[in-house]
Amino acid sequence: MRSIGIDIHRDFMEVAIAEGGEIRSGPRVAINPESLELFAASLERSDQVALEVSGNAWEVVRILRPRVGRLLAASPTDTGMRQARAKTDRLDARALARLLASGQLETVWVPDEATQAMRRLQRRSQLVRTRSAAKNEIDAALMRRLVPKPGFSDLFGKAGRRWLAELELPAAERESVDSAMREIEFCESEIAAIEKLVASEALASPEIRRLMSVPGVGAITAAAFMAAVGDIRRFPSAKKLVGYLGLDPIVRQSGSSEASYGRISKQGSAAGRYALVEASWSVVKAPGPLRAFYERTKGRRGASVAIVATARKLACLFWTLLVRGEDYAYGQPSLRARKQRQLKLTAGARKGRGGAGVWKANAAVRDAERKMAEQAEAAYRRSVAEFKRVEALRAKQRKEAQKAEAKRHEEGAGATSGRAS
Repeated sequence: MRSIGIDIHRDFMEVAIAEGGEIRSGPRVAINPESLELFAASLERSDQVALEVSGNAWEVVRILRPRVGRLLAASPTDTGMRQARAKTDRLDARALARLLASGQLETVWVPDEATQAMRRLQRRSQLVRTRSAAKNEIDAALMRRLVPKPGFSDLFGKAGRRWLAELELPAAERESVDSAMREIEFCESEIAAIEKLVASEALASPEIRRLMSVPGVGAITAAAFMAAVGDIRRFPSAKKLVGYLGLDPIVRQSGSSEASYGRISKQGSAAGRYALVEASWSVVKAPGPLRAFYERTKGRRGASVAIVATARKLACLFWTLLVRGEDYAYGQPSLRARKQRQLKLTAGARKGRGGAGVWKANAAVRDAERKMAEQAEAAYRRSVAEFKRVEALRAKQRKEAQKAEAKRHEEGAGATSGRAS
């Protein structure tokens, strides 16, 4: 069996082959479909291939994967080649081949085509940031000209945009405002197109719809989480998922000293972590155990720490829901029906003529569902209070037992001179 290491660049890739305990350099292969297909034809089903993750690595994976028995992708930070004293493309390829042949190569998960397509839709966050920057530019222009705030709840709503268009400004400021408005309109059109694609994907994905059963979690958050995680069954526990997302705290411990816990590691998927933290701000507004957990943590550690802790709790909840194949027990059916209807409308469904819409439940049903969620939140608070009471009682009993044990040792030591009982 041959172990082949590949170091990929934009225009070419270096190849190294480990076989029979020896490593030799292979050919330099151009990065284009024809050359890659020709190189793939020279491989055998018994070969194993390793390459570093880069911008064009997944297309190379797609072409080579059907021709080899095993294909591994490695993160550049895990191979240790960045710290090498001599670093060239050929040496990197040989190092990959050597690590692969010895079984010491740390690999990353290779996403499938559907997950890669979903990840490409994450450019929505970039468009949102660009739109926010354009809105801030308009606010700055109004502040520079001492224009008072208008009486609109949303400056960039229909009424606010008409007011901005009719506002008298110097030529330079008017050009800045008009340019920013064109940028906002372009970003909004692109965001709407992406949200339509996400809605279509969500309707076809039972996993995304299941995550949306949690109040405060929408299609964008659920889709971003699934794009970052992929197959949830590759995580044997919720703790492993938390570590993959970088939401686990950094631990420092040495010798006999107690372990200290610092900030979160942030070593995993930044997109998935960002989506969970942003969703947590909406989740904690809805009644339920998660809001009670947030408020309890906020009282001890502050809002920033509490929202990150809630995001970690939300990741564990998502793992449980997906692994068990169950919907959220404290979800609100009317709210979920509304989300489903909104998904269909975003995906392009036509609005019905049934007045308020088929998804809208009456006020009595919504109030009953909200009261049930509030009862679950109260039950969580009572459970935590009872847990704390029991733990405090046990701690007191342990302390008294330790004092009694120490006292018995002292009495035994004094009963027989020179001896300890």
